[in-house]
Amino acid sequence: MTAATEGVAPPKAESGPKPLTAGTRPWVAQLSVYLFVLVPFAALVLAIPAAWGWGLGWVDVVLAVVFYFASGLGVTVGFHRYFTHGSFKAKRGVKVALAIFGMMAVQGPVITWVADHRRHHAFSDREGDPHSPWRFGSSPAALAKGFWYAHMGWLFERDLTNQDRFAPDLQKDELLVKVNRLFPLWTALSLVLPAAIGGLVTWSWWGAFTAFFWAGLVRASFLHHVTWSVNSICHMIGERPFKSRDKAANFWPLAILSFGESWHNLHHADPTCARHGVLRGQLDISARVIWFFEKVGWAWNVRWSNEKRLARITSTEYKG
Repeated sequence: MTAATEGVAPPKAESGPKPLTAGTRPWVAQLSVYLFVLVPFAALVLAIPAAWGWGLGWVDVVLAVVFYFASGLGVTVGFHRYFTHGSFKAKRGVKVALAIFGMMAVQGPVITWVADHRRHHAFSDREGDPHSPWRFGSSPAALAKGFWYAHMGWLFERDLTNQDRFAPDLQKDELLVKVNRLFPLWTALSLVLPAAIGGLVTWSWWGAFTAFFWAGLVRASFLHHVTWSVNSICHMIGERPFKSRDKAANFWPLAILSFGESWHNLHHADPTCARHGVLRGQLDISARVIWFFEKVGWAWNVRWSNEKRLARITSTEYKG
């Protein structure tokens, strides 16, 4: 089964005979993965004792929230719903901004992220899925191992998803390719900007350091784990009101922190839909952002849910 049969947006070339992977990461790139994952995670582990020991200022909190929203929506609205699934079309400036903000989440270059995610949809919870928690079986021990692998273990694999197969459309976008190559710059800005603003607001080096720690490292790691939880938790537990060919589920506790991404069952049942939280009471911040873009003319051809789309995918076993 290909991504096309799952309802994923372009490219059509995805179903071709090209291999799933294309070589391995060079050692420098592999080292950077460890640094981008483990250094922010170390900061997250230190966050509670650090807050207890020397406090958490309002400047740190405000900056952390602002950068969390900017980079998080860059991933959910940009990397995911726009670049991966083509849920809407956007103006050139919006496209570039979404790519930059998404890369400031420190989850990798946009084209790499999209290729991995399209591959996930093409083989969701089957052989070929880069991060299924069911990879090792369904026994308690296998699921414990699978949870770790789906959550973050897969990131340390050196095999690279074949971008020629899964993201040829993005590779042909010269502007996006240029922005994509500047991933190290956007990563640096994601950490340096909070420090610079914090230092200027407090007019102190200590204010710069605490902003770097909280709004840079801790914010990045917290967002990492929210994103990864959609890969792990949302393929293990939750409600499944819609028909999908995998184990994707809705997990409401993550809805706000993930900006609506944890309404994951609908997403796998209808991947190109711009709204994931389609049922009553399902808050979907990402969808509201797309709605705003549409209202001000920054986005068009938005693929909203409607009764016909929902009727086609609603599970007959769902009681509402």
